[in-house]
Formats: sequence, structure tokens, C-alpha cells
Amino acid sequence: MKFLITLLLTIPLACSNNSGSTLDDTYYSEDIAMPEVAVENFENTKQFAATPQKQKLIKESVMRYETQDMADAYSKLSQIISANDGFIQDDSEIKSYGRTSRQIIARLPSDNFQNAIDAITKNVDYFDTKRINSKDVTEEFIDLEARLKAKKTLENRYLELLKQAKNVKEILDIEQELSTIREEIEAKQGRLKYLQNQVALSTIHIEFYKVTSNKGVTKSYGSKMWNAVKSGFNGISIFFLGLLHIWPLILICGITFYIIKRKFFKKK
Repeated sequence: MKFLITLLLTIPLACSNNSGSTLDDTYYSEDIAMPEVAVENFENTKQFAATPQKQKLIKESVMRYETQDMADAYSKLSQIISANDGFIQDDSEIKSYGRTSRQIIARLPSDNFQNAIDAITKNVDYFDTKRINSKDVTEEFIDLEARLKAKKTLENRYLELLKQAKNVKEILDIEQELSTIREEIEAKQGRLKYLQNQVALSTIHIEFYKVTSNKGVTKSYGSKMWNAVKSGFNGISIFFLGLLHIWPLILICGITFYIIKRKFFKKK
């Protein structure tokens, strides 16, 4: 009797267990296992990062100096940039009171960066500003490549699951995850391309200018005094010239004053 009761209780339980095992359970069990694949792949990327990598440097320079011949300075710079396989990315000229300046942004291969700096330096006697900067992005470069590889592996895993999907809900869930993964892949690829461009081509910011006003005014205190004396004489000259312009008025005022004064003395 006990055996029959036990048998009756066991059969419904077994049936309920079999009926609860649906495609959704199979799908989500595989979905939960996916991070293990990503973790395993990330462990492989650690070995990739540990391998020796060529140093990735972003080289940049800022130069500012005065010149007496704007056209000659620009011509020499253009020759130096062309000789080092570079190009001018931006060129602007600014004119203000007593000053003309030109700003150039040049891009050239990183291997020719120092040669270009040395060539420019030979043609300039004095720099107002000269700054050279190198930024090491090797670690970021390796990290991006490793993460990109991991994301692509995860994308392939989801594509395999998409082939095995049995209903609309599974398809929509997988496609939503794929969309998120692909956005992350595109963002990392964009950042990687930007770094590759910055590493391959160095940037030189150059500004040269010419002062067109008289510099003698600011050379010494004595020259300032002499200019002030000359300015005073000029002021007196302008004053007398102004009087000549109003001589009729001065004449009328003089005659009027004489007549009034004469009448006043006659009365006395």
C-alpha cells in the first residue's frame, strides 16, 4: 500500500518537472552561461596585453615667434612641411592695429616630427614659445584592442543564439542585446581609429607675427620723453593752425573790444 502511494506521488512530480522544462528555460540557461565565455575571452586578452607592444606616442608641438618678413617665413615653413611628407591642416591670418600674425596647424608623419622641429628651429633666432609634448597612449591602445576583441566574441555568441531562437520574444531579446553590443563596438572602433591617426601623424601648431608699428616708443624712458616733447610741439602747431582757421572771428572780437574800450574811456 505504501508502495502504491509513493508511486502515485512520484509520477505527478516527474510530469510537472518535465513540463516546466521549456524552450525559454533552455534559452535563459544558455544566456546565463554567456558571461563565462566573455570572462574566458577576457582572460585571453590579458595574455595578449602582456605580449610586447610597440610604444604608441602622440607627438605635438607649439611654436610662436616674431619675423620681419611674413612671406619669407611662410615660404620656409611650407618647404619644411613638404620635405617631411606633411601637409597644412589649417591656415589663418589675423591683422590688428600694429600687428600681423599667421597661425598654421601642420600634420606630418611621426617619424619625421623631430626633423621638422630641428629645421624650423634653424630658421628662427628666438622663440616666444616653444613647447614639445609626447603622450604615451600604449596602455589605452592595448586596452581598447582587448575590449574590442572581447565584444566581438560576445557578438558572435549572441548571433549563434539568434539562430537557435524558437519564438519572437527570444529573437527580440537577443536583437536588443546585439544592438547594445554593436554600439559599444562602434564606439571603441571610433576611438581606436582616432588614436591610430594621432599616433601616425604628429601635430605642430605654429604662429609667427610681425609688429608693424614703431618700436622706438617702447625702447627706453628717454625715447618716451623725446616723443612726448615732439608731441608737445605738434600740439602747439595744431593750436596755431586752428587759430588761423578762425581769424575772421578773432578780428571781429578784437574790433568789438577796441570800440567798447574807447567809449568807456571817453565817458570817464
